[in-house]
Amino acid sequence: MTVILTFLLIIAVVACIALLLLWYKERTEVERVAEEGEQFIAQAQAKMRELQAEIEKGRKQVERLAKWTAVADADDKARELLASAQATVSQADQDARILTDNAVQQYEQVMAKAREEAARATSEAKANAKELADEARSALTTATEQASLIVEDANKKAEEIAGKAYDAVRNADLYERTAKAMKNTIKGYGDEYLKPASSLLDDLAEEFGHKDAGRQLKIARDHTKVLIKTGQASSCQYVEASRREGAERFVLDAFNGKVDSILSKVRHNNHGKLEQEIHDAFTIVNHGGRAFRDARITDEYLAARLAELKWAATAQELKKQEQEEQRRIREQIREEEKARREYEKAMREAAKEEDMLRKAMAKAQKQIVAATEEQRAEFEAQLAELNQKLQEAEERNQRAISMAQQTRRGHVYIISNVGSFGEDVYKIGLTRRLEPLDRVKELGDASVPFAFDVHAIIFSEDAPALETRLHKHFLLNQMNKVNHRKEFFRARIADIRAEIDSMGISAKWTMVADAREYRETLAIERAFEEDPAARDAWTNGQLSLDPVDCQEMVGAAV
Repeated sequence: MTVILTFLLIIAVVACIALLLLWYKERTEVERVAEEGEQFIAQAQAKMRELQAEIEKGRKQVERLAKWTAVADADDKARELLASAQATVSQADQDARILTDNAVQQYEQVMAKAREEAARATSEAKANAKELADEARSALTTATEQASLIVEDANKKAEEIAGKAYDAVRNADLYERTAKAMKNTIKGYGDEYLKPASSLLDDLAEEFGHKDAGRQLKIARDHTKVLIKTGQASSCQYVEASRREGAERFVLDAFNGKVDSILSKVRHNNHGKLEQEIHDAFTIVNHGGRAFRDARITDEYLAARLAELKWAATAQELKKQEQEEQRRIREQIREEEKARREYEKAMREAAKEEDMLRKAMAKAQKQIVAATEEQRAEFEAQLAELNQKLQEAEERNQRAISMAQQTRRGHVYIISNVGSFGEDVYKIGLTRRLEPLDRVKELGDASVPFAFDVHAIIFSEDAPALETRLHKHFLLNQMNKVNHRKEFFRARIADIRAEIDSMGISAKWTMVADAREYRETLAIERAFEEDPAARDAWTNGQLSLDPVDCQEMVGAAV
């Protein structure tokens, strides 16, 4: 029972404390306090129900003991227990009512006081609302200003950190490029930086010539001068003007000296190497200028100097191509001139032969008239032979006239030179000569160590078209993929023959190259390895061929 009372008292104290705390809260807390009071009453009623349950339990116990009143030994004990139980029930009932009444009274007092305090708190809250609002606005403004300062400071620190990180990355890249540039300068520039010269012409119009490239080069040089004059060629972080100008002039002179030397070496085939040399000079000069408050060449000025290199190399390449085209045209003119002279010679010889044959035939006819029967048969045979020769001469003359008039007639030849170019390398060319072998012999002159072997010579009414078709078919087999005018192809002779056969063209073929001089040379060299005496004998034999050559060889050896 004491535990229950203590528990109820504790609940009352807790409720009082809870109600006292309402003094510090606004009017809206009143409803929450009321709710807590109702909960308290509910708890008290629950406790009442528990006490009533205990009373009911005591009554049941009394009833259970009442049946033992007839027993003598248990009579006194039962009476005593019954009286005690009834007293306990009565006291518990009385205490419960008192506790309930006190709890209700305390609840009403606390609720009244809470309402009073809430009303007072509400009025004080209203009185202080404006002041609190002003203080809140002031605090918000101050907090906003402080936040802005904090954000700004954080941004500055972030920029500093990011700037340092960027500088670190940039410096690492600069050091790497500088090391590579120095390595290139020391070891030289190999094939790593080669660029096809034709790449310079990819974006140019077909009629763009080396003179046009020269004009573009002049424009690029003028742009370089403008950048220097306007101070856009270099930069430096010195504040003092004289020191800044001196540092900029230092790096500019160093860079221009190097670039001018590089540009003096421009050829049609070294654009890639020289471009890398300029990049390396840019890197090394800028690295050296860091000691002078980052004195450096600007990227715009680098681009201007690279433009000079581009147009200088382009002009060289275009000039070379134009020279090659002129050389090809001159060679074609010479070839046509040789063909024309051959045609004229053939026509003159044919006309001369026709004249001689006609005179011989006229003489033979006179002899036939004056000859006897026995002599007539012999003269008639001679006359028939002369007539046949005359027809052949007329055909040759007519063929020469036709070849001279039809400029597309000619011969397409397929030749090889195993000793000079190796196996499965063939030249597919064209000649308009009456004797195409003359052209093949010219190709095997002093420019190659061995003579060419002929695999096929094909006459065509439209020789240029046939040659072009073969070149296009074997385009990927072209050995020189830069200069398409070089007519050498790496292919099997069987494939070339198959392509020509597919066109319905019949020709006489030699499938295996003779390469006589080349194979004999190999045999002689093998003999040298096996027998030194054979080498000495061959050397002496060669030296005895021409005493002048012998003296020159001895002098060269000395």
